[in-house]
Amino acid sequence: MTPVPGPVAVTGLGLFTPAGDGAAATWDRVLKAVPTAVVTPVPVPRDPVPYDPARPAPTAAVTRAAPAAEASPATGAHERAYLTCPAPPFAPERLGTARYRRPDLSGQFALLAAVEAVRDAGFAVDPATLSAGWDEERAAVLVGSGAGCVTAYDTHHRKLRAGGPDAVSPYAVPTTLPNSLAAQLSIALRAGGPSAMVGTACAAGATALCVAADMIRLGRCDTAVVVGTEAPLNAFHLAGFDRIGALSHRLDDPSGASRPFDSGRDGFVAAEGAGALVLERVEHAAARGARAHALLLGHGSSSDAYNAVRPRDDGHGVAAAVRAALADSGLAAADIGYVNAHATGTPLGDAAEARVLARLLPHRPPVSSTKGVTGHLFGAAGTVEAALTALAVAHRVAPPTANLTHPSPDIDLDLPTAPRALPTGPGQAALSVSVGFGGHNTVLVLAPAQDSPSWL
Repeated sequence: MTPVPGPVAVTGLGLFTPAGDGAAATWDRVLKAVPTAVVTPVPVPRDPVPYDPARPAPTAAVTRAAPAAEASPATGAHERAYLTCPAPPFAPERLGTARYRRPDLSGQFALLAAVEAVRDAGFAVDPATLSAGWDEERAAVLVGSGAGCVTAYDTHHRKLRAGGPDAVSPYAVPTTLPNSLAAQLSIALRAGGPSAMVGTACAAGATALCVAADMIRLGRCDTAVVVGTEAPLNAFHLAGFDRIGALSHRLDDPSGASRPFDSGRDGFVAAEGAGALVLERVEHAAARGARAHALLLGHGSSSDAYNAVRPRDDGHGVAAAVRAALADSGLAAADIGYVNAHATGTPLGDAAEARVLARLLPHRPPVSSTKGVTGHLFGAAGTVEAALTALAVAHRVAPPTANLTHPSPDIDLDLPTAPRALPTGPGQAALSVSVGFGGHNTVLVLAPAQDSPSWL
């Protein structure tokens, strides 16, 4: 097939986030700017939803409450409280027969978001097997995650340490390999085209969207299910991020802890969940009469080549990604009418990103960070925020930044604290910015699409 440059249609959205179970619930809470952070005692590991084939799966929703203290034989009790944004409970039956393959918790989140997105795109999904009614060989799966299958790894490693090699489950390797996230989705959805796992830390979900868009443009597939997923609320990752100094310590005010761009920001709040988008060739979507939420016009990526965790003060890498995304989409800076910023609530990161946006977008479009509500979903942030950006351009409204009570005086941006109506006409496109540890930068350009095939 001849390469097709130009936009890619976003025909399906699925969200399973701390802000809600489903895209509509998440979008509603983001618009209302209601934070989700709570205080969680750690480090008791959380096993994935139990799938013992010898007994029926429970019918009640699975509730993953704050764990109790765990004692170490060597050091005694070592529980510590962290701020987190946990995902909502769900019924295991929603995973269909995939639950018997024992997917990692991040894999479960991915399945929930992906099924919603595929159904939203107008494809039939079997409720038991989760298989989709499409041309299997022309359907691809791309998954982005920063931490990968950490809950499965924790579970199997604890069994090894407690019971020795004979206690290790035969599911240990297939459920902990990073590619299992993409494999589980492709098996469940019966997507027989290319599938791959992308790991660019907190930019992983956005990078997966870039790869999928290029595959569609090159004719490698007609449809791509792109999921960013993460389940990092475990002792190892929370302690590690805390040791770097990246986490908020506002334990006396959980709901006010995640505060991007605010002068009182002191770090991010770790979150879990997944976001999924279905991308299609514009002609393919139009031929089957599909609605498009938005168009993905282009993307740009770069590397800071600077530091493993610290951003460059001048934001050079982010700026390069913004310029590349604009060039790929054929737009000028003045065509951008809204920015969903990466801004996690860290003092250095927010300031560096804000300087870039102020310099490259001097017409001052509204800029917001939805992490004030959702917390930082790490590798899932890119797809969650791309979906929210697609909804923003579709509904012509910029969501607010929660907890922005005293904007940092060194940040010169237009920062809405309430939903802001976006104008029609020129300047309709939006940027979604993602930045990951290691200096990964990814910027997506999205624009409105009509609800009928006339948007061709």
